[in-house]
Amino acid sequence: MTRVLIIGANGAISKATIYSFLENTSYTLRLFLRDANRLPDYASDRIRVREGDATNPEAVARAMEDVDIVFAALSGDLAEAARTTVDAMQKNNVKRLIFVTSLGIYNEVPGYFGTRVQAQTNDYLSTYRQAAEIIENSNLEYTIFRHAWLTDTNEIDYEITKKDESFKGTEVSRKSVAALAVQIAKNPTLHLKDNIGIHKPNTDFKKPRWY
Repeated sequence: MTRVLIIGANGAISKATIYSFLENTSYTLRLFLRDANRLPDYASDRIRVREGDATNPEAVARAMEDVDIVFAALSGDLAEAARTTVDAMQKNNVKRLIFVTSLGIYNEVPGYFGTRVQAQTNDYLSTYRQAAEIIENSNLEYTIFRHAWLTDTNEIDYEITKKDESFKGTEVSRKSVAALAVQIAKNPTLHLKDNIGIHKPNTDFKKPRWY
């Protein structure tokens, strides 16, 4: 039985990913977050909840003890969270990691949209970029996600760009990001040691519809 640890389980991306795992796999899920009372009732006997801070080495290491795959979608000091996650995985000999960062960390978003991204996210892009570097310099079997602006649209529609490519779209649904995470968990060699942009095709870079 495959066991997946989801770090930051109360976040919107993580919730979409939890539902996708429950609907599309038979995997057991370990949900890690600060306060278990904030979780919805998933009504599933495949879920176990573990409380703790994602920057606390002891708490994260304990959460890693019996898992096969780690999915992390966090905010705040992402570099410290990445460092803690990498250390805990190495300590417990867990290899496969899917780690969510953000678009814009390599100034890879063109046009009007790219300018707005830099203006609105500049305060935390450096720690997100550091997090990616920490993971890339580890010996883990990682995939780093850099998603476009997230929507709650009920669709799975995305394309992928490599680290050295410009983004080709402005937005993507959380459901799409979750579907890709599940696809990778089912096929761990997919996007192995890759740092990928995720976006819906053919969305406008000049002025996205939500501005």
